[in-house]
Amino acid sequence: MTQYLNMMSTNYILSIDTATPSCSVSLACQGKHMATIVSEEPNVHASHLTLFIDRLLKQQNVAMQELSAVAVSQGPGSYTGLRIGASTAKGLCYALDIPLIANGTLEGLYEGFIHHQTARSSQTLWCPMIDARRREVYTCIYDNRGDLLEPTHALIVDQHTFDVFVEQGHRLVLFGPGADKFVDTFKDNPSIEIGVNFPSLAQYQDALSYKRYQRRQFEDLAYFEPFYLKDFVATTPKKLPFL
Repeated sequence: MTQYLNMMSTNYILSIDTATPSCSVSLACQGKHMATIVSEEPNVHASHLTLFIDRLLKQQNVAMQELSAVAVSQGPGSYTGLRIGASTAKGLCYALDIPLIANGTLEGLYEGFIHHQTARSSQTLWCPMIDARRREVYTCIYDNRGDLLEPTHALIVDQHTFDVFVEQGHRLVLFGPGADKFVDTFKDNPSIEIGVNFPSLAQYQDALSYKRYQRRQFEDLAYFEPFYLKDFVATTPKKLPFL
C-alpha cells in the first residue's frame, strides 16, 4: 500500500500476544519498550484485549491515530487465543490504515529470554516451548549464535527426547509456558536446564516488530491467518448412559 511508504518520524508500534493463557499488549517507540499490560487470568482474551489496548495508549498519552503499525504473535499457540489476537490486530490495521506485522510466538519467547541471559558455552542450545497439553509442546531449537537449528514443530517430550543432542556434548535450556512441566522429567539430567516461570509476553516482540517495520515486512490483511501448526478439532461431549 502506498501509504506505508511514508514512514512516520516517530514510530509507535502496538504489539499483541494472545497465543498462550497470558493476555498482553505492549507499546514501543522506535523499537524501545515503553510499557506493557498483562493478565495471567484465564479466558480473558476476548473480554479484556481491547480494554488493555485502550488503557495502555491512554497511560502513555499516545493516540490510536499515532500508531505506525500493529504487531501480533502469529503462533503457534491456543487456537482461540490466536484468532482473537489476529482479528483484533487486523481490525485496528483496517480502521487506521496501517500495516500489520506478524512475529512467531517461539521467536518472541527466544528474544525475550536470551536478552536476560549471561554468556553460555558455544554448545548451549535454546528451546522455547509452548504447552500443547499432556506431554506435548510446540518448540524449536536455536544454537548459541541465534541461528535456527530446528524449525517450529510439535514434540512429545520424555526423558530421552534430547539424548541425541546431549550425546553430542550440548547443554539444552528449555523455557517458556510449556517447559515448566518437565522439571521432574529432567531433574537428574545435568545437561538439561529448565528456565521456569517464563511467560510469553507481547513486549518480547518490540525489537522484532521494529526491524520488520523498517524492512517493510508487512502482512497482507486480506489473507493473513495465524500459524496454528495443528488443525483445530472440535469435539462433542460423550452421551451419558441411559440418556
